Amino acid sequence: MSSPLTDLFPHPIVQAPMAGGVSVPQLAAAVSEAGGLGFLAAGYKTADGMYQEIKQLRGLTGRPFGVNLFLPQPEYADPSAVEVYAHQLAGEAAWYTTELGDPDSGRDDGYDAKLAVLLDNPVPVVSFHFGVPKPQVLESLHRAGTFTLVTVTTADEALAVERAGAGAVIAQGMEAGGHQGTHRDLPELDGSGLGLLALIAQIRETVSLPIVAAGGIMRGHQIAAALACGATAAQLGTAFLATPESGANALHKQALTNPLYVRTELTRAFSGRPARGLVNRFLREHGPYAPAAYPEVHHLTSPLRKAAAKAGDAQGMALWAGQGHRMARELPAGQLVEVLTAEIEAARDALTPGGGAR
Repeated sequence: MSSPLTDLFPHPIVQAPMAGGVSVPQLAAAVSEAGGLGFLAAGYKTADGMYQEIKQLRGLTGRPFGVNLFLPQPEYADPSAVEVYAHQLAGEAAWYTTELGDPDSGRDDGYDAKLAVLLDNPVPVVSFHFGVPKPQVLESLHRAGTFTLVTVTTADEALAVERAGAGAVIAQGMEAGGHQGTHRDLPELDGSGLGLLALIAQIRETVSLPIVAAGGIMRGHQIAAALACGATAAQLGTAFLATPESGANALHKQALTNPLYVRTELTRAFSGRPARGLVNRFLREHGPYAPAAYPEVHHLTSPLRKAAAKAGDAQGMALWAGQGHRMARELPAGQLVEVLTAEIEAARDALTPGGGAR
């Protein structure tokens, strides 16, 4: 199914933009060179840091790629709840001999400055997480020749994206690792999201935009299933996290298939927003008490997570992972794209009359 988005890359495989140092230029370049769509994650970086990574990526590949931005968050966190959580984390700070971060370190993630860079130096694709950009932002990017996508978790969010003028939606099911891209952070809705296939079906009946499927996808036959349900491509994060080109901490990569980590869970423990990660000590002990306060909690726990990684303690790290994490393969990113593509074709052949369906 051709669209202005999928015309940019031959294989229906998008490498998810994973913030926190995972989606480095080497990973994005390897995916794009193999015929997928590689992505850089601008989240938690400065505008100049993002620009330098774009320059580096352009030196590694001439193929299309994308950059992901976080939308600024409204100020509705309860300061007293953040203070209470900080007191609870005091023992963690003492254990790792570090200080807690400043919860008031900034709410907009340098959004306007990053947009200015992307308008002055356009890239092929820009995606957005945590909300809907203003129509004039999407129109400006369109005029610059950039294709735009926005993450959605409901059909209503997809409708808002269509009305704003984006080029496509990323349908993020509950299975997805990392942060849920909900447009409003409502604690009363925690855990009530839709699985990927149900979400694709609802979005397809609500909007006419191309759909990129995201959530727990680790194999080519899963991509084929999403395409059969109406998606035009699939976005994979955890599958690429384990690749040698990924910038993820070695402990994080090893934890994906470590029998010690048997399941994932949505938690606010590390950032104050629902995000799916491997269940470890920190998540178990602090998840039930973490307030709905993003990015305050993210800033608060940042030194703890860095100290845990430095100490080699995966039990104190944010081990973001989707529900399919045990299926991770330690293949080079380009080879993984090739394997996934072959699996997609095999799945299609199996469903074709005379193609081996049983």
